[in-house]
Amino acid sequence: MTEEAVQPQVKTAANVRSGLKFSLSSLVLIIFCSFLLVVSTFIQLNIIHFAIPSELFSGHELKIQDYIHTFNLIPQVPAVMFIAALLGRKFGLASVLIYILTGLFILPVFALGGGWRYIGEYGFGYILAYIPAVFLTGTILKSGFTYKNAGKAVFVGIFTIHIIGILYMLLVAGIKHEGLMFITGWILAQSGVKIIYDFIFSYLLVLAAKYLRLILWLYM
Repeated sequence: MTEEAVQPQVKTAANVRSGLKFSLSSLVLIIFCSFLLVVSTFIQLNIIHFAIPSELFSGHELKIQDYIHTFNLIPQVPAVMFIAALLGRKFGLASVLIYILTGLFILPVFALGGGWRYIGEYGFGYILAYIPAVFLTGTILKSGFTYKNAGKAVFVGIFTIHIIGILYMLLVAGIKHEGLMFITGWILAQSGVKIIYDFIFSYLLVLAAKYLRLILWLYM
């Protein structure tokens, strides 16, 4: 292969690594990802998996369906990880901020509505945590999209969201004087089994974003 043939390939690879440059097309992509986040808020995936029933040692006769559990997953966290991987740290933050500001001041795009009073909702901490999660995930992925690095980025991003979400919920619950049973049930519902599925779907979407980046960066 001649030196002239090698140079365009090297240039293309460098452009892919450097990420998305700001332009009209990148702005459209940022807005599209914000819309994708809105859509993911109102999608519910019904996941069927095996579960050990609590009555296993109670002496009651169990049926096959007692070992099957249906989990309803709203794929918003995987969508956030996908956006961080696709757009990178800087433009990923822009997309998430558009979503948050839209929900607080323009349209009710959050799961339970919108408006500035939404900051008093128990779950707003999860939404607020998208900002540091995208920053950290994008920073880690900036060094490469290896399987190990993708796993590290997803792990850090997801636990950032859930830890901040739980701490924010505890703050709101303390202000509203909620009881321990409510707090425990809320945490299990929002950050129990959901963390596992968030990680699985987020990891797959981050890997998908790797190849989608290659396509988009070559043609934008």
